[in-house]
Amino acid sequence: MKIIIDKSSLLKPLNHIQSVVERKNTIPILSNVIISANDDKLSLSATDMDIDILENINCNVINSGSVTVTAHILYDIVRKLNDGSEVEIEYNDGTASLTSNKSKFQLPVLPVEDYPTLSKGEFPISFKLTVGELSRLIDKTKFAISMEETRYYLNGIFVHKHEKNLVAVATDGHRLARTSIPLPSGGEIIKGAIIPRKAIFEIRKLIEDYAEVSELSVSLSESRIKIFVGETTITSKLIDGNFPDYEKVIPVDNSNVLILGCQSLSESVDRVSTIFSDKSKSVRLSLSPNKLTLEANSPDTGSASEEIELNYSSDEIGIGFNARYLLDITSQIGTGNIKIALKDSGSPALISVPEDPESLFVLMPMRV
Repeated sequence: MKIIIDKSSLLKPLNHIQSVVERKNTIPILSNVIISANDDKLSLSATDMDIDILENINCNVINSGSVTVTAHILYDIVRKLNDGSEVEIEYNDGTASLTSNKSKFQLPVLPVEDYPTLSKGEFPISFKLTVGELSRLIDKTKFAISMEETRYYLNGIFVHKHEKNLVAVATDGHRLARTSIPLPSGGEIIKGAIIPRKAIFEIRKLIEDYAEVSELSVSLSESRIKIFVGETTITSKLIDGNFPDYEKVIPVDNSNVLILGCQSLSESVDRVSTIFSDKSKSVRLSLSPNKLTLEANSPDTGSASEEIELNYSSDEIGIGFNARYLLDITSQIGTGNIKIALKDSGSPALISVPEDPESLFVLMPMRV
């Protein structure tokens, strides 16, 4: 095998590949990427046994063939080459080499036939989304994915059909995020799929590199999801579990409502929580007529308070929230107004965006 390709054409797909491949592997060949060259096409593929990725690139193929080399070493070499450089990769008689300008590297190889077969099979559900639609489903919910491995069924985003919408939900038991987009054609038979955390972040990074692409394809089976965008295909196992009935925890009778600027709230929470070295501490919100007071107290580092004027005439309430969780929500909302509906000091808050009725957030209170 022998190919010639410019650095920029090789670096972008290698960045996707090395992100999937784990740096520490008990199975050595899983640290490698398969490089296959044929008919002016270069294919790069890798797997961690949960996620598979396949990249196709146009290049100058001198001799067809395939080889596996260490993904992270190859990526680091190409990344450090001078911009505009041509890269020559050759595999012959059990030895792989990479040459660029006056640099030459000998790369360790492992047999291609020892590499696990990438996932194949039928995907009975298939539909198209825009990059913006998929980004929305991910960005509005990913921060609420649970990191607790014991409740593995919360370690991803639950995507399902609800009426005429495609809905994405994530929760860690302390907070919940939900958003939706109009149901795409072909998505009518979606029962529900829990997409794992690692796959979510890999898909998000991938589509960020394809912002210029108008559409991408999504395919689902009972156990896997496949995303095809540009010249890249990423396939992941789904989490085999039952997502809880999240609608039961969405408050329906929170009658004490305040609306204020999201950025103003975010900046105030950030300021008063400066006294905490750990943002997971509680910030107290005290509501009284036309005023919101934020307070933070630490026996070691002092206290802070700040007042925000607003239009409020309902019950006086004092409630505590994890500062980091509250900031995570405000960062997703960004500019514009935020609507917070409360019941009492011990009940979850319902947070929404007046300009975006399809998104909502639930935040459990903390003792102050």
